[in-house]
Amino acid sequence: MKNIWILAEQDAGEVKAVSYELLTRGLALAEKSGRKLCAMIFGNNISEDGLNELIARGAERVVAVEAPELEHFLVEPYSVCMLDLIKKYEPEIILAAATTTGRTLMPYVAMTADAGLTADCTELDIEDETGLLLQTRPAIGGNIMATIKCPEHRPQMSTIRPKSTPEADRQEGRAGELIRLRAPAEASKSRVYYEGFEPDTEEMNLQDAERVVVVGRGIKTQANIKLARKLADLLGAALGASREVIDRGWLSYPHQIGLSGKTVTPKLYIGIGVSGAIQHLAGMQTSECIIAINKDPDAQIFHVADFGIVGDLFEVLPILIEKLKRGEKIC
Repeated sequence: MKNIWILAEQDAGEVKAVSYELLTRGLALAEKSGRKLCAMIFGNNISEDGLNELIARGAERVVAVEAPELEHFLVEPYSVCMLDLIKKYEPEIILAAATTTGRTLMPYVAMTADAGLTADCTELDIEDETGLLLQTRPAIGGNIMATIKCPEHRPQMSTIRPKSTPEADRQEGRAGELIRLRAPAEASKSRVYYEGFEPDTEEMNLQDAERVVVVGRGIKTQANIKLARKLADLLGAALGASREVIDRGWLSYPHQIGLSGKTVTPKLYIGIGVSGAIQHLAGMQTSECIIAINKDPDAQIFHVADFGIVGDLFEVLPILIEKLKRGEKIC
C-alpha cells in the first residue's frame, strides 16, 4: 500500500520542531487509512538524534537525503531529491509545513510531477468511501471553508500552517527504519546558489513567542505603534499586526498575523485596536488567553476574547503601561 509521507525540515543539521507537528497530522491520517507514516528530510550532516526523534514521534521510516548543496534550502536541488523519492517510493500523500520551504518546494514539485496540491490547509481527513485525502482550507477571503479532493493525480500534496497543531508525543523505545542517501547528481546543477543570510534583528519570532501584542487599524498612525511597543517590551512579548497595518507600511510583513501571514498560539494574546476580521482570527484564535482592547463593543474580536476592554486604546494603554511599570497586576 502506498504510504503517507511528511517533509521534515532541518536547520544547521538539526530537525525543526514543525516536523513533529506534521507527524501529528500524519499519524491521524495513517491510523484512519491503515497506511504507514514516513518522513523525508533533505540537508547535510543531519543529526542522528534528530532523525531518530522523528521515529520516536511516529515515523515508521525516515529517509534522509544529504549533500553539501542541501545544507541550505534551495528549491532546485531540493526538488530533484523529492522527485527522486516520489519515483522510488510512490507516496500516496505528502504533507509539508506552510513555511518558506514548504510553500516554495511543494508547488514546484507538484507542477513537475503533475500532482495535486492544496495550500494552507487547516483540516485534513480521509474520506470513508474512497480513501481520498480531504483537504480543508479557507477560501474567498476566508469567508467559507472549502474541502478539496484530488481523485486522479498522485501524490496528493498539502501544506499545513505551522502552530496549527501540537507536536507528536515521544514514544520511548519506538523502532523504525532509518535510511541515509546521497543526493542525486542532478542536485548539484542548481542555477541558484546560497550566499548568506541576514536576519531581521527587529523581529522577535512571533510563532514561538509565549506572549504577543498585536496592533490593528485602531492604532490610527505609525507613530502610535510606540505605545504597543512599550507594552510588548514590559511583557517580554513579540509585536504583531493585522494585515491593514502591514498594507499601510507601518510594520514589516514578518509581523503579520492571519491567513496571509503567520499563525500564532501564544499563552497570551493582546489585541490593540484589532477589529477581528475572519482572516486575522484564523491566525490567532487558538491562543490560550485572548485580551481585546477596542472601543467598538460589536467588534468581532470580542467573540473569541477571554477578556475584553471596551474603551479608547489611547486611554487604556497608558494605564496598563504604568501599572506594569509599578509591578501591579493588570488582570
